[in-house]
Amino acid sequence: MTCLMIDVEGLELIDSDIERIKHPLVGGIILFARNYKDKSQLIKLIISIRKIKKNLLVAVDHEGGRVQRFKDEFTNIPKMNLIGQIYQKDKKHANKIAKLIGWIIAEELAAVDIDFSFTPVLDIDYGASSVIGDRAFHQDIDPISELASSLIEGLNFGGMQSVGKHFPGHGFIKADTHLETATDSRLLKTIQNNDMLTFDRLIHNGIKGIMPSHVIYSSCDQNPAGLSSFWLQEQLRGRLKFKGAIFSDDISMQAAEDSENNITLRVKNALIAGCDMVLVCNSPNEVDKLIKELQYKPNSESVKRLQLMKLNRNKNSLSYCNHTIDEARVIISEI
Repeated sequence: MTCLMIDVEGLELIDSDIERIKHPLVGGIILFARNYKDKSQLIKLIISIRKIKKNLLVAVDHEGGRVQRFKDEFTNIPKMNLIGQIYQKDKKHANKIAKLIGWIIAEELAAVDIDFSFTPVLDIDYGASSVIGDRAFHQDIDPISELASSLIEGLNFGGMQSVGKHFPGHGFIKADTHLETATDSRLLKTIQNNDMLTFDRLIHNGIKGIMPSHVIYSSCDQNPAGLSSFWLQEQLRGRLKFKGAIFSDDISMQAAEDSENNITLRVKNALIAGCDMVLVCNSPNEVDKLIKELQYKPNSESVKRLQLMKLNRNKNSLSYCNHTIDEARVIISEI
């Protein structure tokens, strides 16, 4: 299992997709809405991907709300701040809903042979971010930590790991890193005592994957977090003792490109900084350039971390929290 996660162009593989997937550096595929027509088509697509490489990681952004790539024939997952609102009134019920949502995500994605979703969002909703907003559970650390832990418990019950994002915290600034450079000028202590606490708690609870942001935290380092050894090695690995897999956010996003225009150097910088797998999305020409130029051999520990992200459905998950999957879907639909 190697260091690049790329996308494919449509509903079925074309020759250029196949050639990219065959490349030794490609260890994962991320799917988007353009890759989905219905479940039958999706299953065929994933089978064709796995025929090329059996050990690939197949992933998707399936958080709920405005970030859910597959909708028809899948349960409509609510935006996470609705669960935070329920938490304000009934903590026990909110945590149960979060568990059921995690279970439903795991069951439905596992049924089409997807390994994991890039979820949950661990960012604090400061009321300012144009890209986080209602994707966050809450504006306070305790409910974020509780609800994210519950959602992860549900995912794990369905045999699926999770990826907490966007380390060390993306919720404070308005800028959208997909489209522009984003800078957060807060002091390190402020970030450590607020945004990073949710990551710290989830790491202690055994989360297996984390995705850093492309925000530049200018009082700490001039590189975006996902290309920063300060954030990934000193803070995430060192201070927080995280031993799981680090997935970059899409390295083709504008905030990452602004830091280094050359795709090969950008990916190399992310790997050197500490990413185990780098996402390169919506840029097939850049992927072609990258796989020709990048020289990289993953270490054995990185490979082990990535292997732990594989779907593992050895558990009996026919019911959970005293509900069948159909009952859980009804509960979620009523939110």
